[in-house]
Amino acid sequence: MTVFTDTSFLCSLYRRQCFSPRANAFMARRGDPLPVTSLLLLEFRQSLRLQIRLHSKDKTKGFPKHEANQMLKDMQSDLKAKVLELVPVDWSDVHQIAENLSARHTEANGHRLADILHVATALHLSAKEFLTFDENQKLLAEAEGMKIPA
Repeated sequence: MTVFTDTSFLCSLYRRQCFSPRANAFMARRGDPLPVTSLLLLEFRQSLRLQIRLHSKDKTKGFPKHEANQMLKDMQSDLKAKVLELVPVDWSDVHQIAENLSARHTEANGHRLADILHVATALHLSAKEFLTFDENQKLLAEAEGMKIPA
């Protein structure tokens, strides 16, 4: 396992955003499936549901349901085509790694739990590179010795 991603990277793959060209270029260079976990997919789906709600309350925020549905459809298609690969993890080990990361880094840098869990998962899977467009999460991954190629 050489690479792991977070939700910001997935969102940039499935919805046109400022980082989409970088995410798409990385995927175009990559020959192997991109590993994902059940937690990563849950957070991705949850973020889409939240964007739908935000948009329903204020049309200047989030995005409409049809866009989210297309993103979900595209992601499912990529799972089926092995562009993305669901990988198993030992969640007990991930949680212990996350606890250690939290104890070492959160007070100084204010990391969110989901970000810590993604970096902990990457470490558990022995990833050498971490794909993120989140600056705070980038700091955590780099502090743990991972490179940020995208």
